[in-house]
Amino acid sequence: MWQQKSFEREGLEPALYLVPTPIGNLEDMSFRALRILKEADVIAAEDTRNTKKLCNYFEITTPIVSYHEHNKENSGRHMLDRLRNGQVIALVSDAGMPTISDPGYELVKDAIAEQLKVIPLPGANAALTALIASGLVPQPFYFYGFLQRGAKQKKEELQRLKKIEATWVMYESPHRLKETLKQMLDILGDRNIVLCRELTKKFEEFIRGTISEALAWANESEVRGEFCLIIEGAMPATEEEEIVWWSSMDLVKHVDYYVEAKGLQSKDAIKQVAKDRGLQKREVYQAYHIEE
Repeated sequence: MWQQKSFEREGLEPALYLVPTPIGNLEDMSFRALRILKEADVIAAEDTRNTKKLCNYFEITTPIVSYHEHNKENSGRHMLDRLRNGQVIALVSDAGMPTISDPGYELVKDAIAEQLKVIPLPGANAALTALIASGLVPQPFYFYGFLQRGAKQKKEELQRLKKIEATWVMYESPHRLKETLKQMLDILGDRNIVLCRELTKKFEEFIRGTISEALAWANESEVRGEFCLIIEGAMPATEEEEIVWWSSMDLVKHVDYYVEAKGLQSKDAIKQVAKDRGLQKREVYQAYHIEE
């Protein structure tokens, strides 16, 4: 166990500071975030071009280095070297909180593994900003981020998410919104949903209604801007619904049932078990054949 004491001396500690940046409105930048960006030895940025614009606006002259999804392994090693040498690093993403659907998690994990301090700042976050204005129950809530792009993978994810009783939150890009809403309507049913677009910006908009109404809006409108979706959770299952016929079976017995009692080929039985349990076929396949 390691007990990190973040503030043991005056001034900035040698540490990795996680600095949120505005999701739209630059007035949301905090005084503390500005001070750390100005006093850090280096700013690690997802996109140096975007961060330079931010720094120019606030007259920040701290050196900026690249840290993003495609160079995180190599850049991460350099960041760790800097931390070991007692430097102060400010990690930022293009907008909002670092590591939330943005790069940074691996660097945080590796720094902690070496007992190098990681100090977070509070600040702008699209998911929470959307949630508190949605009108749907704000807690408990479940944050998912982006769905997979492939239709098949997206369907499997929605099959799992449909059972969550808490309000859930996800992000979606404008060019995938219509297809996502279509699949939601097919899998989740016509639940309440809120589409939040361009949060904190001039064209901020909340589209509140059911999934079918949101889909109609998307089909009739020019869909622009990044979206945060707030989706009503599932109704609590009744006791009868919770007790399914296969609940006492492990995966192997469940597959064997379809093979022996229903006469299915093993690959078809595995497919059916995956559907029953909301799992991916490869999970059932691996469990079944390893046990065999």
